[in-house]
Amino acid sequence: MIKKPIVAGNWKMFKTPQEGYDFVETTSDLLLNVIGVKVIFCPPFTALFHINQVLKDTPHSLGAQNVHFESSGAFTGEISVDMLQACGVEYAIIGHSERRHVFGESDEWINKKVHAALAGNLYPILCIGEKLDERQQNVTTEILTRQLKAGLKGVSAVQMESIVIAYEPVWAIGTGLTASVAQASEAHLVVRRVLSELYAEKIAADTAILYGGSVKPDNASALIKAPGVDGFLIGGASLKTDSFVAIADEVMKNYVKE
Repeated sequence: MIKKPIVAGNWKMFKTPQEGYDFVETTSDLLLNVIGVKVIFCPPFTALFHINQVLKDTPHSLGAQNVHFESSGAFTGEISVDMLQACGVEYAIIGHSERRHVFGESDEWINKKVHAALAGNLYPILCIGEKLDERQQNVTTEILTRQLKAGLKGVSAVQMESIVIAYEPVWAIGTGLTASVAQASEAHLVVRRVLSELYAEKIAADTAILYGGSVKPDNASALIKAPGVDGFLIGGASLKTDSFVAIADEVMKNYVKE
């Protein structure tokens, strides 16, 4: 079972290898007083090897922002599970909204990536979330249910022990908008209900479900107290030491165990 709560930073296409190295070195020192929170850094591929060197003497983990489902081959620009493992990666973000809606990744591809990560002993962070028009049409539950069932197709109950789910409303990513506590809770409860139907109530309760979407130090306290929220997948606020550490501190102080 994956340790909860979790604070994961998705840097997207920011920071050179040296900038990333310096950032993690400084941030790790400031996280020394944050106890009981699993911290994951997800830099660009180019910085993975260097940042792994910094993390070796810390309790923190390294994550990748994407992974391909084939082990090798003529796939220009792609990265395999084995390549990530060689860089010390433990987690892989899969199905992020930018991969789905900017790069056109299908549910089928995302499911293949989940299985490839599991087969290579990586922990998938499976992202799901609705677009603004879908929320306005009141089909959020249908969208989350479809994405979950498709992404987890063929995943066994035992394998679920290695899965993290991240609910990220697309309309709140990088926009400054944030789901209300009620909206976040409702979506997370939908996810747990679907997991209960697919597997069992215990598996649903044990699975870490993160919230992502313009998380900041000033809203982290309220969001982490929301029923069903087990941590955060953070974008912009993970690029600055002060804000990232402050969010992790809020999680440590306010996480409510189910």
